[in-house]
Order: sequence, then structure tokens, then C-alpha cells
Amino acid sequence: MGVALTASLLTLLWWPRSEVVHRSNEFSTVSYKDESRHYLGLVRRHTLSGRESYTLMIGRDPGLSYGHPADIDADIGAGGVESTDWTAAGVRVQFVTGHELFVPARYFTHGR
Repeated sequence: MGVALTASLLTLLWWPRSEVVHRSNEFSTVSYKDESRHYLGLVRRHTLSGRESYTLMIGRDPGLSYGHPADIDADIGAGGVESTDWTAAGVRVQFVTGHELFVPARYFTHGR
């Protein structure tokens, strides 16, 4: 019984889950043609095997369940986001590692 309980506990601890490790929303001085508010989040996902993956989600959903996804290398994502810069052209994300990613507005506006 102890082995089964331990296995059950370990399964629950490693059960696939996701968490938002960074959140940002467009500046009030920036607006896009679709006239919606936009959100960005770095989402960390854990698999049952213990592997981590990172996705940058940008779109109109404040819950970050829908939008434009961009997979981020785990070594870059694990360091975290240093800053985001929202402009009329899109959003630039600066990672702690020094890497930058620019996503043009056409990819996350109008419900994409």
C-alpha cells in the first residue's frame, strides 16, 4: 500500500499542468485597428515526464487560452521576461538571457 500511495503522490506532483510566469498587456497609449485590448503571457507547461516547455501567448483573451502562440526555447523561457514594449507595429519581448522576440501586430489582432 505504501508503494501505491507514493506512486499516486508522485503522479499528482508531476501531473501535466501549466502556469503563467509572466503577464503583460498593451499600454493605454497603444491601440490597434481591431479596437480590442491585448494581452501577452509566458506560459510554462510541465509534462508528466517532468519536461518543461514555454509558450508566449499573445491575443485578446485575458485568460491566455487563445491567441497567437510562439514556442520559446526552454533555456530562454526559464530565465524569464525582462521587459515588453507594445507599439503600434507590434510587441517586442526582451528576455533576461538577452534574447529578443518581435511579434508584428497583424499576428495577434483581429482574433488571431
